[in-house]
Amino acid sequence: MLRHLYPWHRPSLSCSWSRLCLLKHYLFATKLQSPEFQSLFMEGLKSLTELFIKENHELRIAGGAVRDLLSGVKPQDVDFASTATPTKMKEVFQAAGIRMINNKGEKHGAIAARLHEENFEITTLRIDVTTDRRHAKVEFTTDWQKDAERRDLTINSRFLGFDGTLFDYFNGYADLKNKKKVRFVGHAKKRIQEDYLQILRYFRFYGRIVDKPGDHDSETLEAIAENAKGLGGISGERTWVELKKILTGNHVNHLIHLISDLDVAPYIGLPANASLEEFNKVSKNVDGFSPKPMTVLASLFKVQDDIRKLDLRLKISKEEKNRGLFIVKNRKDLVKVTDSSEPLKPYQDFIIDSREPDVTGPVCELLKYQGEHSLLKEVEQWSIPPFPVSGRDIRKVGISSGKETGALFQQLHEQWEKSGFQMEKELLSYTKKP
Repeated sequence: MLRHLYPWHRPSLSCSWSRLCLLKHYLFATKLQSPEFQSLFMEGLKSLTELFIKENHELRIAGGAVRDLLSGVKPQDVDFASTATPTKMKEVFQAAGIRMINNKGEKHGAIAARLHEENFEITTLRIDVTTDRRHAKVEFTTDWQKDAERRDLTINSRFLGFDGTLFDYFNGYADLKNKKKVRFVGHAKKRIQEDYLQILRYFRFYGRIVDKPGDHDSETLEAIAENAKGLGGISGERTWVELKKILTGNHVNHLIHLISDLDVAPYIGLPANASLEEFNKVSKNVDGFSPKPMTVLASLFKVQDDIRKLDLRLKISKEEKNRGLFIVKNRKDLVKVTDSSEPLKPYQDFIIDSREPDVTGPVCELLKYQGEHSLLKEVEQWSIPPFPVSGRDIRKVGISSGKETGALFQQLHEQWEKSGFQMEKELLSYTKKP
């Protein structure tokens, strides 16, 4: 439940400049009271907030956790921001006998501490003095709005007090509530040039926030197109993390077309001659079936070599690479039998004949790709039947040499598949010594 605070603050023609500044500070202030918010107050957080109050340092929830809470979702990770410097936080935690962990973020103002078996990371408010588009030289501040100004999107630039007060300096709550657009804090071009990965973050949050795709600020799209080349200098690992989130979010078809239209694709490992017609078909096929990112992406690739080029650029995992290669190789040949009462049989035969340890997973992704939803359900419920003939059975019919045994196993296996995996020991009636 959200209710607006400070109803007596209403601008008038007689407002003084100082009052206007105060209004600006609280103009979008809101108060949050929800089960998700209340559920955060375990012993660790209670102790943390009490400690900061005692030491007269402000502490608020920051970033994505605020966005999740306002959306009615309990966040998996909660980040905190404070007016206390890293040095002061260390002094406070040491005096209270609280263990600090992982000091790698200290130079950027982040201190991590452990209270009541919970980990908390608190970052000092800061201003980016200079940036090399990945790492920024920062200066600490006690001005919450200054810190909000350095954040990427309006929906990520808010803070939440522990009494439920929302501090929203750029109307991000309205953006989240309207679900129509995603906006950068300040000028899109400036934000993007600070870190070109912001281009992909824009697409990712667009798919997460917006209800109906299609509405974008022209300035934002222009800034993306002008700076797309900068993504070529972003590491493959960081790029792939964002691209995967785009592919598993909403409006995937719209966003991939936008990535292509704005000439972003070549700088993130996607082919310039991507098969958008195939992609349009597959994006409909997989809708609602939780495909793996590579399942959707594979539709853009015409040949297996496109997957290998993607791997060189993004350094995807071996599993993801193999899934892409599998789909591109088998999407046209491994298909259901349309004129048979056993349309699933080609997939079953493939799974049983495969020497890979877990080929059922890739086959299920292929079925999503092909839009074979009923067959997908059957495969998911199907258990690979054990081959009913053993080496001992073969020896009983008088065949003992390895070469003969192997040839006979192959013969019986083929007959077993033809029977729809129904035959049992009667398979031995087909044994014939070469």
